[in-house]
Amino acid sequence: VQLVESGGGLVQAGGSLRLSCAASGRTFSTNAMGWFRQAPGKEREFVAAINWSGGSTYYADSVKGRFTISRDNAKNTVYLQMNSLKPEDTAVYYCAADGGWGTSRVPRLKHEYDYWGQGTQVTVSS
Repeated sequence: VQLVESGGGLVQAGGSLRLSCAASGRTFSTNAMGWFRQAPGKEREFVAAINWSGGSTYYADSVKGRFTISRDNAKNTVYLQMNSLKPEDTAVYYCAADGGWGTSRVPRLKHEYDYWGQGTQVTVSS
């Protein structure tokens, strides 16, 4: 699976961005998908994840109520809608896919994902 993120950029605090992650290379519809982020000098951290069908989602406490993850299996794309952005949301955002097990699992740990995109920068100014 190849993953390509897009939609990052510079936004003022309180603004919104929508990230997209396009998948190619093999079937996408059985993969759980996740978003992670990494700020300078910090570890890569979990943001949100969605199972293969879109029926189950999970969010980090820091983004709950502000971010929404969704997917369109017909378009092989997963999205991250980010609202009410804060300066502390500034990071490189990475899309990830698991091994395609087609279960209700919503992986939250980095080692549970097998495929990663190259990342897209999100910068939130105060």
